[in-house]
Amino acid sequence: MTFRLSSPSFDNDSAIPMRHTCEGEGISPALEWSGAPPATRTFALVVDDPDAPDPDAPQRTFAHWLLYDIPASATDLPEDIAASDLPAGTREGLNDRNRTGWTGPCPPIGRHRYFHKLYALDAELGDLDRPRRQDLLRAIENHVLASVQLVGTYQKRGD
Repeated sequence: MTFRLSSPSFDNDSAIPMRHTCEGEGISPALEWSGAPPATRTFALVVDDPDAPDPDAPQRTFAHWLLYDIPASATDLPEDIAASDLPAGTREGLNDRNRTGWTGPCPPIGRHRYFHKLYALDAELGDLDRPRRQDLLRAIENHVLASVQLVGTYQKRGD
């Protein structure tokens, strides 16, 4: 079975609906996955934007959402999920707004790409003390069994 990640909120390589952005309600999109390797113990989710601040002159990758220790039994995250409703055991990292949870797209200029990357891991990572993107990527480095990504785009109205 192939490891897959999709969203009922948007198709791969298509626009993320406004309701998930700073111009809308700013709620997290629904995500669904299947086909993880049998040895998967947990998942990690990293949603980031490599086009910040300007897609024609990117300077950094902006982290929008970091989750880890998502149990292997989980197969989805519903739209607008609250921290209290995350699958039991799931831990949160700090996004680049210095908060946990989803930070919706809000590109200052141009159409940006938002990579939703799901990693199947062979271990539980434990308490990493609200890691930032690079810390989480380092922590999962030797534990990735498989990974999959879903890309959405967004450009503010009038830009």
